Amino acid sequence: MATEKEKMAAAETKSPSNKSNCTSPGKKGDTDDHGLPKKKDNGCDTNLYLYHDEIEDRPRASTFLSSLADYSNTIPTASAADPDAPKPAPPARMGTLIGCYLPCIQNIFGVILFIRLTWVVGTAGAIQGFLIVLTCCCTTMLTAISMSAIATNGVVPAGGSYFMIGRSLGPECGGAVGMLFYTGTTLAAAMYIVGAVEIVLTYMAPWLSIFGDFTKDPEAMYNNFRVYGTGLLLVMGMVVFVGVKFVNKFATVALACVILSITAVYVGIFVNFNGNDKLQLCVLGKRLLKDIHISNCTKNVTGELHQLFCPNNTCDPYYISHNISIVQGIKGLASGVFFDNLQDSFLHEGQYIAYGKEPEDIEQMERPTYNQVYADLTTTFTILIGIFFPSVTGIMAGSNRSGDLADAQKSIPIGTICAILTTSFVYLSSVLLFAGTVDNLLLRDKFGQSIGGKLVVANMAWPNQWVILVGSFLSTLGAGLQSLTGAPRLLQAIAKDEIIPFLAPFAVSSSRGEPTRALLLTMCICQGGILLGNVDILAPLLSMFFLMCYGFVNLACALQTLLKTPNWRPRFKYYHWSLSLAGLTLCISIMFMTSWYYALIAMGMAGLIYKYIEYRGAEKEWGDGLRGLALSAARYSLLRLEEGPPHTKNWRPQVLVLTKLNNELKPKYRKMIAFASQLKAGKGLTVCVSVLGGDFTRRSGDAFMAKQNLRSCMNEEKVKGFVDVLVTHSVAEGLSHFVQTTGLGGLKPNTVLIGWPYGWRQSEDERTWQTFLQTVRSVTAAKMAMLVPKGINFFPDSTEKVSGNIDIWWIVHDGGMLMLLPFLLKQHRTWKNCKMRIFTVAQMEDNSIQMKKDLKMFLYHLRIEAEVEVVEMTDNDISAYTYERTLMMEQRNQMLRELRLNKKETLGMVQAIVDHHHGDVNKTTSKVRFAEPGAEPTVDENAPSPPLSDNEEKDKDDKDDFRSSLLHIIDSMWDSSDERSQCEDAPSLPTEEKPRDANPNGEAVMTKANITPDEGTVRRMHTAVKLNEVIVSRSHDAQLVILNLPGPPRDTKLERESNYMEFLEVLTEGLEKVLMVRGGGREVITIFS
Repeated sequence: MATEKEKMAAAETKSPSNKSNCTSPGKKGDTDDHGLPKKKDNGCDTNLYLYHDEIEDRPRASTFLSSLADYSNTIPTASAADPDAPKPAPPARMGTLIGCYLPCIQNIFGVILFIRLTWVVGTAGAIQGFLIVLTCCCTTMLTAISMSAIATNGVVPAGGSYFMIGRSLGPECGGAVGMLFYTGTTLAAAMYIVGAVEIVLTYMAPWLSIFGDFTKDPEAMYNNFRVYGTGLLLVMGMVVFVGVKFVNKFATVALACVILSITAVYVGIFVNFNGNDKLQLCVLGKRLLKDIHISNCTKNVTGELHQLFCPNNTCDPYYISHNISIVQGIKGLASGVFFDNLQDSFLHEGQYIAYGKEPEDIEQMERPTYNQVYADLTTTFTILIGIFFPSVTGIMAGSNRSGDLADAQKSIPIGTICAILTTSFVYLSSVLLFAGTVDNLLLRDKFGQSIGGKLVVANMAWPNQWVILVGSFLSTLGAGLQSLTGAPRLLQAIAKDEIIPFLAPFAVSSSRGEPTRALLLTMCICQGGILLGNVDILAPLLSMFFLMCYGFVNLACALQTLLKTPNWRPRFKYYHWSLSLAGLTLCISIMFMTSWYYALIAMGMAGLIYKYIEYRGAEKEWGDGLRGLALSAARYSLLRLEEGPPHTKNWRPQVLVLTKLNNELKPKYRKMIAFASQLKAGKGLTVCVSVLGGDFTRRSGDAFMAKQNLRSCMNEEKVKGFVDVLVTHSVAEGLSHFVQTTGLGGLKPNTVLIGWPYGWRQSEDERTWQTFLQTVRSVTAAKMAMLVPKGINFFPDSTEKVSGNIDIWWIVHDGGMLMLLPFLLKQHRTWKNCKMRIFTVAQMEDNSIQMKKDLKMFLYHLRIEAEVEVVEMTDNDISAYTYERTLMMEQRNQMLRELRLNKKETLGMVQAIVDHHHGDVNKTTSKVRFAEPGAEPTVDENAPSPPLSDNEEKDKDDKDDFRSSLLHIIDSMWDSSDERSQCEDAPSLPTEEKPRDANPNGEAVMTKANITPDEGTVRRMHTAVKLNEVIVSRSHDAQLVILNLPGPPRDTKLERESNYMEFLEVLTEGLEKVLMVRGGGREVITIFS
């Protein structure tokens, strides 16, 4: 008689496909103790063979992790698709200081600090000036917190606020904010250019004026700014067009100038602690005078002032009634002038700059102004906020460089927030120091006319005013170049996204890759800003666009937090939706406080762009009344959802719960619905369905009652969703129909929650698992994800709170479902206190240390906190227990096939098998008498087998009862306490030593010795046994174990399907709460923002 080894070899010979696929060339007979080949290729890994059939679609976790080693955290460039294009140099990996902090410092400190801050302090006073600066700094700080949350919610490619908001709120908001940010950046370039010209013409070279003495005519000054600004714009535009590298190098010089200038101011303030006599003011009464040398500041009849105020021997009444005095401009911190500068000195246009607010001192009273200094615009608290706000913009500089940062998720929050804290400290301390050092009249002299056209800040600095003048000019020039460089690229990025069709021509690059067309448009818009000619008009205007942009950043963060989207997992944890709403409120408030008409212009522009993007080419339908409007909105939204599958980061499980009902038409496993509630946390779509067998015309009442019960159960579990019940003759077909048709348009479930068929072994129907397997196949064909909870009765209720571990066993990469599900569960209060542990399996050829490192990096970019462990599975030979377990499984399949015999023959076969299994020494033939339905089976040693009935209905009932009893017997054989130990200690006897049993009719009866299991079956059982041993050893006390569900067998043979169910039983043996997961063939989680 042939041995088991010989039979296995014969089976391999008969099945060359198995051998060719699962063995490598070698000598004949190169097998293990069970006749299986020792050598195998990587595709037929014994330890993971259960997952081998779908290895192409669902690679092993180690394979997936190794492919992540070279991933790029930037958007592919336009040349990425060109194979002949030269490979770009790898981006510089900069740290927090160089890559984020210093660029933010450079962009935040701007021209306003040098030419307007002293005037803001003098006009608003120390108290309100401090509040102005604090309000602006708080706005940017709150925005930076929101931006940090968005920027750390995945890898952010370069693109700044446009990319972040566009990917958070959609293309409409992204396009609107992108255009606002572009316009603001362009107008900022205009403001920097006008500011640079003002520094040169007013403080460095006033003799360059081509429109006469601008100190006497403001319009002449603004005309100079327009002409020189246009020329400077052309020069800077040429620089940007020709040499972007020069712009980047010049940025370092500009940054050095900014730091040096601020340092010089601080040193100068403390050097002049007791004041100095360099700057002296000529004051008439309480009014400030200009264009007069201090030596001529007298009332002598022959003096310059007397001739000015007394033309034709008719003197000005105010000149006659008040004396002339000389006042020290820089009084120093020791003078106590700080208390004189506490109160505000807001003026209307044309009012004189004077001490106090007495009408006699500040009003013109329709008299000539002579050389008295007066206000050139009306000032209020809100207007000054609008003028100062551009000084705190520039916080996006770090996020714009995210592609160059070594660790953007760490550098952006730290660098940006530290930069804001630094600049806020400088601004706030400058307010107090300026107020405590400089006389009030000199602070309010915007252009330094009373001191001969000198810059006030420059004259406080040490060692010389030229440090500030040259430094402020170069830094302003550098900021202008940066704006002219960044704005065209932002416009080109928006145009390339094709969300605004009329911008399509600006998506074109020159032969050198420069956005030439976008640069020309930017220069045209910038020229429009320069023609305004006044920094005080430009500053509030561009403030509107930046405030709108920052408002959208806060709105994006607040909405993401409140909606709790699955992809919202920022690594930056110090944010809250209330802070984002506070930032949004501040932005809108400042906009309307500063200039309501400018605010309406900016909002109108954003609204038009939004609507244009949203409705371009879209069909409109206006219903009557609110119901028609709601119907139109719902239809429009459904059509929008139908346009394509959701983006990976917008994917969330929309659950279809397949519920089994009991005899009372109530859900048999209520915790299935509770688990769906915990998974959804009240968000998204949940559809709970069930199938009743029978004819709908007869069971329509049952269907209605079942629907009511399902609805009641969903309400009790606080699950928002829909219910449905289908009556059909085939339950499997009904479930397949639900999988295919549930949902409307794009509002369809993408995840199916189905219970485990616990009684599949003991069921009266030999193909009871067909319903489960057919549903699995239907879900796979529909490309939906599937969740199979096992041990559902042990799952916690929604009212409970559990603590412990959620263990994820990541065997194959299945779209990231295994990573996303525990994160979603932890959002619910039931699982909130649990910790995640992720286990992955390493084979002999894998580098487990590198795998662990790669997995930690992968989780870091996914913003998921979990412990990581790589389990090394040695390439052991197939154990005796595995082989014996496979033999028993094949034996059971043989029994099921024999059930097709008539009842009498089968009874004899079963009795012989039972006798053989228990090894009756006396060979006493005992019979099993199967009781009638409802009675317990009894054993009578001498009773004959019950006769078969001639009646078909009764025969069917007897067969069903007989099969049920038979299956119970088989399972009791499997579950015997000494079975495993017997298999481990004595694997099997040689065939020659095992008797060939016979039934009472003399026919041969199948035993383990007669069975030759398929090699693939043994390998799959080996996978299930080995993985189960590893999982139980590490996760026996876990609150939940989540693992990959192997794919169902491709063929529908009874034996293969039964084996598959047994593999799953072995895989999850000894685990109380298991969730088997199978992805839908698409990625559901991403490292990108």
